[in-house]
Amino acid sequence: MRAVSYDAYAPDNSRLRYGELPEPKVAPGQVLIAVRAAGVNPVDWKVMAGGLDPLMDAVFPVIPGWDVAGVVVRTGPDAPEFAPGDEVMSYARKETVHGGTFAEYIAVDASAVARKPAGLDWAQAGGLPLAGLTALRSLDWLAVERDDILLVHGAAGGVGSLAVQLGAARGAQVIGTASERNHAFVRRLGAEPVTYGDGLVERVRALAPGGVSTVADFVGGQLETTLAVLAPGGRHASVADPTVEQHGGHWVWVRPDGAKLAELAGLADLGALTVEVSATFPLEKAAEAFDASRTGHTRGKIVVVP
Repeated sequence: MRAVSYDAYAPDNSRLRYGELPEPKVAPGQVLIAVRAAGVNPVDWKVMAGGLDPLMDAVFPVIPGWDVAGVVVRTGPDAPEFAPGDEVMSYARKETVHGGTFAEYIAVDASAVARKPAGLDWAQAGGLPLAGLTALRSLDWLAVERDDILLVHGAAGGVGSLAVQLGAARGAQVIGTASERNHAFVRRLGAEPVTYGDGLVERVRALAPGGVSTVADFVGGQLETTLAVLAPGGRHASVADPTVEQHGGHWVWVRPDGAKLAELAGLADLGALTVEVSATFPLEKAAEAFDASRTGHTRGKIVVVP
């Protein structure tokens, strides 16, 4: 099969290669998916740089990518949930860094797979799993509900744009930080946008004089601002800053979870959740997709399409 891979850690794209690799085996409890779209996440190139080596073993060559949407080709033993031809998606992270989604095929545990929502096209479905599950886990931990005022740091990004929609769907008042060029986009998602940078605390306080009850940080480096605008007894979480745990917050990680992914699919089918795709790249140009992700200024998701 055609795939992108690297044979050693590198801080850049110098080890990325595009070529033929063996098709993955399909173990009991797994399904083999023909990839139609694979979302790009910052963790992909951070893993390539060795960023998770203290936590996860790598088996080289590594195929990057943890997001996938595609069609079930065949199932292994004891995987009755799916059948060939099913359109599915998955957050396909595994115990080791090895066989990812930047390929024509990937084998995934059936427990991590959900049916693709009809309301999303392939690129949107491929960009949903990791970002959507991260946003959902953050808001679940924060217990966001109708009476909350939710501040989302990075509201125009891949995770933040989904968190805004999830918060709005729960009836919360949502405030989202974003550059001015993305204000109309953030407002369309259901949040009141505020420009990040100097004066952010004052701008948030103007919208929430008593402070915000919940804060979801999808950027990092926002702890000082978060604590300055958080109401007494408020809750805060971050996906990018582990030091929040020293200040009463929660450092969010997300695990593969087909049931939770199906929950997101249901919201998408109801029209309460959509995925903004900023750019798509063919598989052989995965390096360009990584470069675009590294800029940190992408609106929504970047997707690789075999």
